[in-house]
Amino acid sequence: MTEYGIDRLQPVKDLYTYLQRFVQKRLWLRVMIAMIAGILLGAYFATKPEWIEANTLESVVNWIAFPGNLFIRIVQMIMIPLMFSSVVQGIAGGGNADYLKKSGPKLLLYYMMTTTTVLIFAVVLVNIMNPGAYMDAGNLITPDMAIDAEAATNGRSATNFGNIPTMIIDLLPANPLAALVSGDMLSIVIFAVIIGVSLANIPSDTAIPLLKVLYSVQEITMAITQWAMNIVPLAVFGLMCQVTSQVGIGTIMGLSMFMLTVIIGLFLVVIVYSCILLFVARVNLKKFFIDARDTLLLAFSVASSAAVMPLTLKTAEEKMGIHPSVSRFIIPVGVSLNMDGTAVFQAIATLFIAQVYGLELDLATIMIIIITTILASIGTPSAPGAGVIVLGSVLGTIGIPMTAIALIIGVDRLLGMFRTSVNVMGDLVTCNVFNRFHIEEPKKPEQS
Repeated sequence: MTEYGIDRLQPVKDLYTYLQRFVQKRLWLRVMIAMIAGILLGAYFATKPEWIEANTLESVVNWIAFPGNLFIRIVQMIMIPLMFSSVVQGIAGGGNADYLKKSGPKLLLYYMMTTTTVLIFAVVLVNIMNPGAYMDAGNLITPDMAIDAEAATNGRSATNFGNIPTMIIDLLPANPLAALVSGDMLSIVIFAVIIGVSLANIPSDTAIPLLKVLYSVQEITMAITQWAMNIVPLAVFGLMCQVTSQVGIGTIMGLSMFMLTVIIGLFLVVIVYSCILLFVARVNLKKFFIDARDTLLLAFSVASSAAVMPLTLKTAEEKMGIHPSVSRFIIPVGVSLNMDGTAVFQAIATLFIAQVYGLELDLATIMIIIITTILASIGTPSAPGAGVIVLGSVLGTIGIPMTAIALIIGVDRLLGMFRTSVNVMGDLVTCNVFNRFHIEEPKKPEQS
């Protein structure tokens, strides 16, 4: 689509072609090999071999992890400008103001329903499998991980029904620049939606200059993404080596029940999505997974839904036949708001840690955890490792300090790959659902 004198989707098309090469070269296979090699090397370093001094070993591991930390920082650097420019252009550049008015509230309701459904399944699953019973709390919980009763009381009172209006108002950024600087993704997306709707409702000669600037911003972020993709296997190798060398292979094996619970929980999300595709979107499952395969494998490899967003867009439009006005609004917004995989991980991790602490949670506390998890997941940045950091806000509702994330940090990198693929699948499923009910507006007759 050519608008305001340029092809608005050209940077997306160029990056799609670039990303497709990585898929054809089996990037996911190279990432899996790199991940296993990183774990093995890290496990060896964790034994503190005598032939290398401790300080030297730490320096070696830091250099090995350098590509991984560099990749994460690059993704964090481009995430906000990429998200902001994509959301604004998806609404204003594609003439989606009418579609947003009609489908925006329905989309939010859909997100709330799917996230709540999968979280209920996650809570039931954790209580059945009880993964925390397989961990020895006495040897793991250090003094700085002690439960703060006052924080628990404050966290619960902050999430009560009477404070919901205040929480909703707080979603609107009082200072958009401060939200951009702090990386408050939910506020940034809401601000971008407001800007996009406003641009779509003002004269085109006034809107075009800003849209051209955002086009340039998008093109720059796409170019940076291309560079970052070249170091993905090295990044995964280095990060897995660093994590394993710090926590040891024994810790990872000790968390196997927790990992299994998370993976089963994510599989339940896939089952829910499959039911939605079959009974709501009326889509053939086999065709959907064939069409989505490359995108899901790349999402698994890079563990960032924002990094693969161009490929997700092209897959939706060219392989699945999604109408552009649907995909270009839902996918950029979904990358930040539709995070069911992350929500399931955070809920299971919270309940797992509570089990390790020996906490008995009543129904009201579990409901608070579900509400907090929903709010935390939709504000989680779509960058590697971000989910476990945001998890701290969920833990605070039951008085567990943020330092308790150390119990699961060793396996977060691996689980992040799985939940990212589920998040991306959720965006494609949402596109299929809303595309089925999409009614294209009749074109206005040209005036002579």
